[in-house]
Amino acid sequence: MSGMNKDESTEVEYGDRTSVDQKNGNMTTGGYVPDTEEEKQLVRKIDMYLLPTIWLMYLLSYMDRTNIGNAKIAGMSTDLDLDSNRYSIALIVFFVSYVVFEIPLNMILAKTRPSIMLPTIMFLWGCLTIGMAWVPNYKGLIGFRFAIGIFEAGFAPGVLMLLSSWYKRAEQSKRFAVYISAAILSGAFGGLLGGAITSGLDGAHGIAGWRWLFIVEGAATAGWSLIASFILPDFPSTTKWLSESERQLAVVRLQHDHATQTEDNTGFGHLAALKQCIITWRVWLFVVGYMAIVGSSTLSYFYPTLVAGLGYTSQMAQYMTIPIYAAAFVCNAITGYFSDRHPRWRAVTLVSWMGVAMVCSIITCAVYNFRGRYALLVIMASALWSANGLALSYASSSFSNMPVEVKAIALALVNAMGNLAQIYGAYLFPSQDAPKYLMGFGVISGLCFTGLAAYLALHFLLLRRNNA
Repeated sequence: MSGMNKDESTEVEYGDRTSVDQKNGNMTTGGYVPDTEEEKQLVRKIDMYLLPTIWLMYLLSYMDRTNIGNAKIAGMSTDLDLDSNRYSIALIVFFVSYVVFEIPLNMILAKTRPSIMLPTIMFLWGCLTIGMAWVPNYKGLIGFRFAIGIFEAGFAPGVLMLLSSWYKRAEQSKRFAVYISAAILSGAFGGLLGGAITSGLDGAHGIAGWRWLFIVEGAATAGWSLIASFILPDFPSTTKWLSESERQLAVVRLQHDHATQTEDNTGFGHLAALKQCIITWRVWLFVVGYMAIVGSSTLSYFYPTLVAGLGYTSQMAQYMTIPIYAAAFVCNAITGYFSDRHPRWRAVTLVSWMGVAMVCSIITCAVYNFRGRYALLVIMASALWSANGLALSYASSSFSNMPVEVKAIALALVNAMGNLAQIYGAYLFPSQDAPKYLMGFGVISGLCFTGLAAYLALHFLLLRRNNA
């Protein structure tokens, strides 16, 4: 498939199952029979290798990204002289480098081997996380956060590209839900580990508990990256632990699902693919919708702070974040299962979750009862996390007909611009707004409405386009 133009015919051999329509240059798979026992065994094998590997990679990635919130209330603020503004800057510099390097790194991934690139960048940011344990001051913290953002930039869009290259559109929502569940549980584990490490190791070998948090979690990340390099697959036609017949079936089943050009080069150069992506209207509607979700989800960085504002001590505040993530995990799993069973309802489900989050945020602005606010926080988190995974699978399935280079950039653009929202999201909950935080919840209400409108528009525009 290398160097193929859009007008050329393509052929993927799989016995006598594949033919080529020379008139319009499209792949047909007349002899392919979906959902055979052979295909089910292949999907189970892919799941066994791919899902646990990326799940643990993303769990550790998100813990490394968000452990600064746990470290902050465990003594880092005092030791590094962090006020609310400095802490917000420490959050922002990560996302500056993350957003800037995301698209270039995904361009590289489309031309290289995921089993090499993804574990390599993971090892590097794990080592940098360990290094954060020895930051002497606020400036050192800024430098480390910026550097970690560079290497983490290639991970999330790389995983999105990998998932979309292995699974049919009707298979993706459950797998994206599994992927997102790692980020959800990392919040729960982060609170649990944050409380255990910062209290249990505080002062060990003369090192403060919050510094041990970075050492332990960074070492786990670097260690798993080495193991993942032996397990993580590449693309369907180049993965060594598949037999030749399995590789052929992995390719043809995606061709049958109209997910053309799922691997190899397509003849698109980087600039041509970027231009094609930029002029595609649905990419930008997905960008707006995902920015609204991620911007609202910056709430997760302030869970310990918000819960501490409800009257809990530092350590107890970390433990009290666990029920928030537990509820989100359950809702995310149900959403992923339902969306694969009823793919036409993906947009409607997204709109519903954004509406729930918006209503909860509005009510939070008017309700100051601590228990009531905590309950609303749980519901809001469940809605936003469920919407996050579904938004990614919705985008991936909508981009499935794009050439690989264009799809890589489109997914990276959605993810990058979405994470750009975390830059201003870092300023939503300044300490002087405690305990009501009206500005933060007011902005989140507006963001949720924006996401609701974007996905509602996508639903009707894509429906009209498909029926045209």
